[in-house]
Amino acid sequence: MSFSALGLSAPLLKAVAELNYTQPYPIQLQAIPAILQGKDVLGVARTGSGKTAGFVLPILERLKSKPASRNRHVNTLVLVPTRELAVQAAEVFKTLSAHLTHRVKTLAVYGGVSVNPQMMALSGAEILVATPGRLLDLISSKAVHLSEVETLVLDEADKMLHLGFEEEMNKILALMPARRQNILFSATMGSEVAAVVEKLLHNPVEIRIEEEAESLEQIKQVAYNVAPERKGPFLRYLIRQGNMQQVLIFVSSTRTADNLVDKLNKNGIVAAAMHSKKSQGARTEALSKFKSGKLPVLVATDLVSRGIDIQLLPYVINYDLPRSPKDYVHRIGRTGRAEAVGEAISLICPDDRHHFKIIQKKMGKRVEMLETDDIDLQGA
Repeated sequence: MSFSALGLSAPLLKAVAELNYTQPYPIQLQAIPAILQGKDVLGVARTGSGKTAGFVLPILERLKSKPASRNRHVNTLVLVPTRELAVQAAEVFKTLSAHLTHRVKTLAVYGGVSVNPQMMALSGAEILVATPGRLLDLISSKAVHLSEVETLVLDEADKMLHLGFEEEMNKILALMPARRQNILFSATMGSEVAAVVEKLLHNPVEIRIEEEAESLEQIKQVAYNVAPERKGPFLRYLIRQGNMQQVLIFVSSTRTADNLVDKLNKNGIVAAAMHSKKSQGARTEALSKFKSGKLPVLVATDLVSRGIDIQLLPYVINYDLPRSPKDYVHRIGRTGRAEAVGEAISLICPDDRHHFKIIQKKMGKRVEMLETDDIDLQGA
């Protein structure tokens, strides 16, 4: 089925075509018609499954013929857990609304930057993409009002609850009209998410997309046994030998990220770190340069990884293994997207071997393990 069969108008179909979207993802096939009908929606699907466009397109379709909201009274609220996701979702709204005759204004608001420019920019905004804390700041300053919200989207609900946003979310929900459309997307469906679903959604259309096994087929996975003291030099060897021009490296902590970037730069490999202790300006700049190809190596922690969405990322490296198998699948899923082949590499020290066996078992896929003792790392 094509996008034109989903009830979208010509301006939106033109924007979709310009992005080279040919066929809707499974979640889009089910979510777009349901949202257009005004139904509540529960979508459980991994990050990168196409769910952002799945709610953006029908929301824009419904807003394009509506009169503009009263100033500072937003029509649509999208709550997200991180700054990067706020920026990313707002960009999707802006890109897909490019050809609408009624230009729907979208604004992203988040902490870590001055609140005053965001307060001024709220004038005329119909769609607001926000992190909960910054939204409450703006509400307390009377810079924005939620009394006329018609559609609420909770994106990455599992991550928001994991990061402790439940109290803020409850305060925000209390400020909105009881009659509204609710859309909730989550990568997982734990007990905390289920409790929110029970409280928030009314007779929702439930969409569950199990794509992980299929999506991993596009990803070539390989692991290397490496001694801890050879880990840094071997990473540099891999980058140079593979002539890697765009590689995302995952580490377990902010300290490791900074130390690794320092070592890479000292050895002539241009790299930058992206983690929660970096300023918003530094994170935005690093991600922008990485996406455009001006920065070959980005080192990131799991906390910010959900904001990293690159269509044709060729390499992901697990410098440190994540705690859970689900996080491993999420990490390597940054590559191998849009039917492109990607490569995921894991560096396994002796202490990691048992945990990596568990990850492979949970994933249902064996990863080839290569030895590195005979590789000359002199000068790496």
